[in-house]
Amino acid sequence: MIASFKTAVARLRLFYTEIKIYMVSSLLSVSTDDVLTVINSLFFILGGIAVFMVGMNMMGSNLENAAGRSMRKLMTKATKNRFIGVGTGAAVTAIVNSSSATTVMIVGFVNVGLMTLTQAVSVIMGANIGTTISAFIMALSTAGGAFSVAAVFALVAFVGFVITLVAKKDKIKRIGYIFIGLGLIFVGLDVMSGAVKALTEGNVGEGVKKMFIALGNGDKPLTWEIIVLFLLGAALTAAMQSSGALTAIVISLAGGGLISLQMAMCIILGTNVGTCVTSLISSVGASVNARRAAMVHLLFNIVGCFIFIWPVAFAGKYIAQFLNSVIKSTQWQIAIFHMVFNLLTTALLLPFVNYLVKLACLIVKDKKGAEASAEEYERLDKRLLKTPAIAVGQVRKELLHMGGMAFENYKRALDMLISGDISQKPDFEATEKSINDYNSFISSFLVKLSLEELAETDEKKVSSFYHVASDIERIGDYAENIVEYAERMIIDKAQFSEHAKAEILEMDKHVTELYMWVEKTFGEIDMKYLPSVEAEEQATDDACKMMQDAHLRRMTEGHCTAEAGAVYLQLALNMERIGDHMNNIAQSVRGYAHH
Repeated sequence: MIASFKTAVARLRLFYTEIKIYMVSSLLSVSTDDVLTVINSLFFILGGIAVFMVGMNMMGSNLENAAGRSMRKLMTKATKNRFIGVGTGAAVTAIVNSSSATTVMIVGFVNVGLMTLTQAVSVIMGANIGTTISAFIMALSTAGGAFSVAAVFALVAFVGFVITLVAKKDKIKRIGYIFIGLGLIFVGLDVMSGAVKALTEGNVGEGVKKMFIALGNGDKPLTWEIIVLFLLGAALTAAMQSSGALTAIVISLAGGGLISLQMAMCIILGTNVGTCVTSLISSVGASVNARRAAMVHLLFNIVGCFIFIWPVAFAGKYIAQFLNSVIKSTQWQIAIFHMVFNLLTTALLLPFVNYLVKLACLIVKDKKGAEASAEEYERLDKRLLKTPAIAVGQVRKELLHMGGMAFENYKRALDMLISGDISQKPDFEATEKSINDYNSFISSFLVKLSLEELAETDEKKVSSFYHVASDIERIGDYAENIVEYAERMIIDKAQFSEHAKAEILEMDKHVTELYMWVEKTFGEIDMKYLPSVEAEEQATDDACKMMQDAHLRRMTEGHCTAEAGAVYLQLALNMERIGDHMNNIAQSVRGYAHH
């Protein structure tokens, strides 16, 4: 092992020396035109990468927004079994055009409890398969000979631009941006391919080819070079935060004959490890399970690369010959290798999902005590902002949870008032603080969410959620008033009559029934429950009026004390206002629910 390492170091030094000799000799014999050719080519390569990345991001983000509802359904299905999870990961990655984006999304889902760690593993495996679509898009850009695929997609970009100019509806504009993004991907690839082609011609081409041959672009098997190429692929992918961009560069270099298929395979293996850096960074500060999800992504790719790197190193020539017998284009060969690698790695490791999870749990230890409790509190993770459509759905869940806490506190407060026992007050205060904290946190999250690109329906939801959070917080405030009435009754040694208690419980029955219908309406976004909501809200209004009339009658007959009577009237009004706020929450769905 030590001898092999020393050999690798020696070969690296030799390669470095060869590069220096080539550069010195090139500088002595180089012409001004050659220098300008190299500089121009490098600038065009960088510009092509920029155009390609802009296109990928534009197409991915707009496809994601357009398919927001479908993605939510896919993520729900992902929890059923491993095979569906793999399919979901592949489909979502194909939509957003980035395995890094999908994995960051999954880390966020695990962090907020939308997905278990075991469920996340199969989706991550699928994401690695889905990302191979990018390589096929890049290979497609080189097809056609005299027929230019890039030219056709440049026209597609122009059509998309026209659509964005004339369209008035957001949905149509989004289609235009998808076209622009798709066109820019091919334009960027064409620019890179043209720049690389310029580096393969004339004196410059001869020199560049010699430099790459020194690195291993010959007929001999790769040995030490595999380490350099693998690490190069991992490092550049980590730096660029995009395996797709580096794959595009590799395909361009291979298409120009500057690197062999064997060299390209080594770099592609490295990109699979480098792309894990994005998810690892995104997991910083997340829950233990979220960090474990990122660790599983890294372990999966490391194990896969370890399995395949040896055949590539020592039998790469034969693999290349086999692929060449299947299809002549080097670009398509790279795309096929990329897909086969991820398919076989998934097939090999899918049965061992539980072992990958256990290994990740050993590496990322559990937290204890207050640190673990604080970690689990914020279930609206900022990582969800990368998938606005799913973030909107999670906000709804948190509002339902917040509403449940407010209703629980209302019932707790009413029980303290009727029983005259305020021993539950510490629990009440802790819940009230949580409600207020939730209101602040959700409102802050909604501000960030509103700045993202949202579908028209989701924009309406986000707008209504501000008011829903405020309504829930107001219910908590009215419950707080009821606790104050309970304390006043104890101080004044006042009590309700049995008739008064029965009337309070009758109104509470309607408030409780109203809450049940509101929860269904808001949780299921279904307007069919609204008639029941409105009927119970009217019933609370009628009960409030009945309580006021009954109070006046008892006061006239002298059956009610002034202290108890004052609290009774205030209680009736507070319960009626709680019903109003509940009704507001249910009515909020009118703005976006499907009729």
